[in-house]
Amino acid sequence: MNIEAWLIEALQSNLVYLLLAALFIVLVFKSVKIVSQSEKHVVERFGRLHSVLGPGINLIVPFLDKIAHRISILERQLPTASQDAITRDNVLVQVDTSVFYRITEPEKTVYRIRDVDNAISTTVAGIVRAEIGKMDLDEVQANRARLIETIKASVEDAVDDWGIEVTRAEILDVNLDEATRAAMMQQLNAERARRAQVTEAEGSKRAVELAADAELYASEQTAKARRIEADAEAYATQVVAQAIADHGIEAAQYQVALKQVESLNALGSGDGKQTIVLPAAALEAFGDAFQLLKGRG
Repeated sequence: MNIEAWLIEALQSNLVYLLLAALFIVLVFKSVKIVSQSEKHVVERFGRLHSVLGPGINLIVPFLDKIAHRISILERQLPTASQDAITRDNVLVQVDTSVFYRITEPEKTVYRIRDVDNAISTTVAGIVRAEIGKMDLDEVQANRARLIETIKASVEDAVDDWGIEVTRAEILDVNLDEATRAAMMQQLNAERARRAQVTEAEGSKRAVELAADAELYASEQTAKARRIEADAEAYATQVVAQAIADHGIEAAQYQVALKQVESLNALGSGDGKQTIVLPAAALEAFGDAFQLLKGRG
């Protein structure tokens, strides 16, 4: 009996230690929280916001604090949304949009808005309609980048109280109804035809200008050649006049004789004119010319 009592007493004492060890393990498990890099945990104490746990090892008070929300801080993409909008020139368009965002302050997100995705989608739809209503259809097509920046800034201002950062907003497509599309196609074809006519007219005008420039250039070159020829003749005349002034009638006779010889050579070099009949007076004149040239040589 003493042995049995001792065993019972030993078991009871060890059970206390075991219970204490189990309690310690439970306390450690409850107080130490490991948060992954992609999350933040919202801690409540007695039903009220107490703290937000960031990535890594965190300590809380067991049985008083609890992890009420586990929020992913990764960037999220809303499903592509389509909404109708009317431009300033009364054209109905269907705009496909997509928004990317991430939660930066979970304590605001979980306590200020219930359905974050739906709230952002509704906000984006309203902003898109408002911004497109300020623009004509041509401006919507041509200034899409500026429109995206405006929508992104407006959405950021609207969701600032929700602890959300809008990282990117995209307008994927702007669709038109069939009637508007057909009218725009007709306008586009008319504009292409007009541009073709303008291009053809400009080409014809340029061709006329080039032809006129060519004629003007040819006239200028002809005039320049005539001027050079006239200058050469004037120079030759001046040389002859100077020779006559320096040497008297002898220089004039020499020039006349030279011309006569050149004429005789040209006459004799022609085809079928090897035999030439000249008057006696002409022969005497040519003889004198040859004598004069021989003497000058």
